[in-house]
Amino acid sequence: MKKSAIILLHLGYWICYLILMLVISVFLKGRFIFQHISLVIFLSAFAFIPAILCFYSFYTFLFKKFLQQKRIIVLVVAGIATAFICGCLGWLLLNLVWTHIGPTGKVPINQGGSEEVISMITIVSFNALLNGIIALVMRGFINWYADIKLKEELNKRNYEMELALVKSQINPHFLFNTINNIDVLIEMDSAKASAYLNKLSDILRFMLYEAKTEKVALAKELSYIEKYIELQKIRTANANYINYGVKGDAGNRMITTMIFIPFIENAFKHAENKKEDNAINIQVNIENEEIRFTCQNKYSQLLSIEAAHSGLGNELIKKRLALLYPGRHSLAINNENGVYSVVLILN
Repeated sequence: MKKSAIILLHLGYWICYLILMLVISVFLKGRFIFQHISLVIFLSAFAFIPAILCFYSFYTFLFKKFLQQKRIIVLVVAGIATAFICGCLGWLLLNLVWTHIGPTGKVPINQGGSEEVISMITIVSFNALLNGIIALVMRGFINWYADIKLKEELNKRNYEMELALVKSQINPHFLFNTINNIDVLIEMDSAKASAYLNKLSDILRFMLYEAKTEKVALAKELSYIEKYIELQKIRTANANYINYGVKGDAGNRMITTMIFIPFIENAFKHAENKKEDNAINIQVNIENEEIRFTCQNKYSQLLSIEAAHSGLGNELIKKRLALLYPGRHSLAINNENGVYSVVLILN
């Protein structure tokens, strides 16, 4: 949803809220609440300031921190606490405004004792809580609408993405070189050639069957990456050309298929000097609540940044991550001194 539409949605809500408060103030005119409180004081300190504070606390912080993470119980507790704090602030503001601009010669509004104070704080808190709940609904609607638009855009570019994925996954140049290298190995070391041929067969099987599913076991994804790297190593006699390591246990974790491979393929594509040690460094760290993927490669600084790494396109990869891991990932891409690095964290 465009920012202008979101602003109009917020503006429309507060206009409707103002009209509602004016109607309520007319209905309550002459009753207990307006015996001491003027309309200006009521609309500012009682109705609007606590409501706005609570609304945007729910809208900006509580939604992202708790509701989006599905921590409902914590959300309820934090929401009630936030509403109560806003109610207390509203009551304090009510007294503060009364002290400065309240009608002279009338009894202060807190004269009624603790029962009146508690009832007033409860009313203000409840009003603030209602605004907070509406904020969650509004933010949820905006996110839902944004997801729909994102899915529509991804569907429109589906053919382009699938074509790019096919080119990336089944690179004819990669297959041609691998088959030729295996052919040479057949006469030199038939056992080694057979092992590489099995790895190539496993990679093709993975791409034909496993890669079509939405999720795949992390262990299978890592196995695919390892075999892909092993086949790439055939092209160089430098044993230190590639540094690859995995820390932690994959266990039964599931992951979006082919989420790491575009970065790895780009690294091999642009790391030109195969005689250089640690030209490519790939690390996967598996912890309790996150998976950290790091991919670095050295490349010729004669290449422009745009030409250095194209692949699926960073923008498309970011959109894919935003759709599949909303609020549960971070992606950092750096290009400095001839080293292109990618750090992807999945929660």
